[in-house]
Amino acid sequence: MSILVCGSIAYDTIMVFHDQFKRHILPEQIHILNVSFLVPDMRREFGGCAGNIAYNLGLLGADPLIMATVGDDAGPYRLHLERLGLRQDCVRLVPGSFTAQAFITTDLDDNQITAFHPGAMSQSHLNRVQDAAGVKLGIVSPDGRDGMLNHVAQFAGAGIPFIFDPGQGMPLFSGEELLHCLKLANYCTVNDYEVRLLCERTGCSQEQLAGMVDALIVTLGPEGSRIYADGSHIEIPVAPPDEVVDPTGCGDAYRAGLLYGIANGFDWERTGRLASLMGSIKIASRGGQNHAPSRDEISARFRAAFGETLW
Repeated sequence: MSILVCGSIAYDTIMVFHDQFKRHILPEQIHILNVSFLVPDMRREFGGCAGNIAYNLGLLGADPLIMATVGDDAGPYRLHLERLGLRQDCVRLVPGSFTAQAFITTDLDDNQITAFHPGAMSQSHLNRVQDAAGVKLGIVSPDGRDGMLNHVAQFAGAGIPFIFDPGQGMPLFSGEELLHCLKLANYCTVNDYEVRLLCERTGCSQEQLAGMVDALIVTLGPEGSRIYADGSHIEIPVAPPDEVVDPTGCGDAYRAGLLYGIANGFDWERTGRLASLMGSIKIASRGGQNHAPSRDEISARFRAAFGETLW
């Protein structure tokens, strides 16, 4: 079964300022702010929601198909995907553009200043779900606004079940547009902050939102997650991580677990626990794609965390 992962491919440039921002920003002079921070530590990571989700699906042994747009600078990322054996049939080059990228500066208090350039991501509407062959399941994760709306409609039109994952793209949509997407989707996943924002934007309660889809999955950080399905809800415990290093990409790893469980006919409890485990494995490494457990290691971790076999 092919899983179509619609979303962003992005570079994340992460820098560390060896001081506190607050020591260099004068509140009374904020109207004429002009600051520069020396950042001796810098690293560049492969990221983006589609890239991260597909990476984690690959770890699970799935064969995902990425649908995304990239710019002229995508060569290193494309080589990375090739080395991983991830298909690029639906990764479209947008000439004259940059690949989406985030520039993140963190101080010693873990405060962050981020600049995000969408680049080729803004042209994601050029991709069409119907151009991907053999797809049986999909996800619409954060991407260009028009692309997300188009892909929701195209999945629904093709009768392909899919997860609507608005994430950080939620501010791009009106309440009416969000309701339209939910009514077309089979599943929706958000974190605890996003579900409150979704309720506020749509004017619906969480229970009403859950009634619009086969399953509403809400992640709760260190408190685990909750899956609303079949008129009830299932509490999913956290799989204890080895250590907490970097939360970047944990949500994407969780979503890969959801997709794998749905695609393989797992019940919701088992699906949620696998998703929880994938997020836990990711949080013990930096960046979105630097963890590399084998399937046997994932299975052993699942057994240790939940007392049952995975496959």
